Amino acid sequence: MLLMDCHTHTKISPDSDAELSAMCRKAQELDLQAYAVTDHIELCRYYPQGYYQTEPRNEEDFFDYASRWEQSMHQNQLAKSLLNDKINFISGIELGEPNADFGLAESLYRDKRLDFVIASLHELPDKLDFYFLDYQQEDTDVLLEEYFSILLEISRKDCFDVLGHVTYPLRYIAGDAGIAINISKYREMLAECFKSVIANHKGIELNTSGYRQKYGKPFPDADLLKLYRDLGGTILTLGSDAHKPEDLGGGIAQGTELAKSCGFDKVCYFLRHEPYFINL
Repeated sequence: MLLMDCHTHTKISPDSDAELSAMCRKAQELDLQAYAVTDHIELCRYYPQGYYQTEPRNEEDFFDYASRWEQSMHQNQLAKSLLNDKINFISGIELGEPNADFGLAESLYRDKRLDFVIASLHELPDKLDFYFLDYQQEDTDVLLEEYFSILLEISRKDCFDVLGHVTYPLRYIAGDAGIAINISKYREMLAECFKSVIANHKGIELNTSGYRQKYGKPFPDADLLKLYRDLGGTILTLGSDAHKPEDLGGGIAQGTELAKSCGFDKVCYFLRHEPYFINL
């Protein structure tokens, strides 16, 4: 039995084609104790394109996440009514770029249809998603300094339950582009971020997608996960970041063992923004 998968996507997310029914079948096959659907809601493009008076920068620059929000809430409530006698189904979202509008982020967080919010930072102001950047043309130190500065700002707000894949840029900088990064340069910034999360009774996720990607490690890795634990962090969720059924649950067993090795004796999932702990 796998404990949980608290970070997954369906076709409501623009980078997924997965039907919720197929994802739910897979979750039941895996005998998950808890399963969250956390489709993308990007606050930097929450309103229709005309609101921003701008043109898409590439074919992935989607707008009007407000409509996706309503689709997600409708889908999640339907799934919750159908599945909760079989599995702990969690109505979640992955809230991208909450720094674009913290007031809106906090308003969405309070929606009573929602159990769980992952706050993520996929792109910097005036930059494309880290996925699209040309790292031969970018100063990675400048990018990471800004990334962790904004992550720290997010960590101080009441608009999320856990911070998602806190070392997300490394998926592309170190993994895909093969550029060595000395993450210790940002350790103090991350420590401040973790301290803020802990003080505000929030948490982080152990995102296991890196195990199946070129990067080869989770987000964060063992060193930073242990730092979070040593600082007093206890709220930890596990998520595969699956965008298709075959990836659901991917790396969760490895992530569970890693959490134990870093000093965690329990992990959690969220219902109505309250953590429910499972012993390891």
